[in-house]
Amino acid sequence: MIITGLATRPGTTTPSGDTAAVHRQADGTVAVSVVDGIGHSPRVAAVAHMLAEVAARAAARRGPLAGLLTATELVADPGAADEPEPDAVAVVAVAEPGDDRVRVAWVGDARAYALEDGRLRPLTVDHTLAEQLAMCGYAGEITRRAAQWVRTTVATAAVATVAEAWTDAPLVLLTSDGVHDRVPHDEVEALVREHADDPQALADALVAAARPDEDGYRDDATAVVLKRPTR
Repeated sequence: MIITGLATRPGTTTPSGDTAAVHRQADGTVAVSVVDGIGHSPRVAAVAHMLAEVAARAAARRGPLAGLLTATELVADPGAADEPEPDAVAVVAVAEPGDDRVRVAWVGDARAYALEDGRLRPLTVDHTLAEQLAMCGYAGEITRRAAQWVRTTVATAAVATVAEAWTDAPLVLLTSDGVHDRVPHDEVEALVREHADDPQALADALVAAARPDEDGYRDDATAVVLKRPTR
């Protein structure tokens, strides 16, 4: 059976813009999502929760790409000038019984990782200005603003802009930037190896390990673990 673990906690500014969802179909297919709402308000939190649920439910039926594209319809309208529609970044993963693959789709800087031969490998590349510059061969200084400037979001997602990946690794980890920006990769990898047999313990440990920044600000942090049986 495919098993999961989910943990999330708010940061310094509430309500949390982070949320996640797990949806299991009658046939055993499991879809999981992590959504990081942009900003902090009751409306952002409510919309982020809705996006996560819709993405996971649609992905379980139609795959991760369809899951994200279904979610984008909820926020495709920009909203009024004085109250724009909330936006978010997201990552979705799907595992089906009898399929050795876990399929992933994402927009923005939500991430997915796979545990392969004891090493934690990124499956995603952030949709940020910094990564875009790096892929174009830019060798200059990357500012903090460039690293945080998200170029693709749920609201702007399209077939051409949603990225996809897959892995045959039995364990896949999804995180918001409150985890992967605040816990060094080596530490994340060590926690994954330590708790690889207990997805819930792993999700809890990763969220607990997320540190505040140098100014004492603590971001929202969310982790979802998807583990399929090995043959």
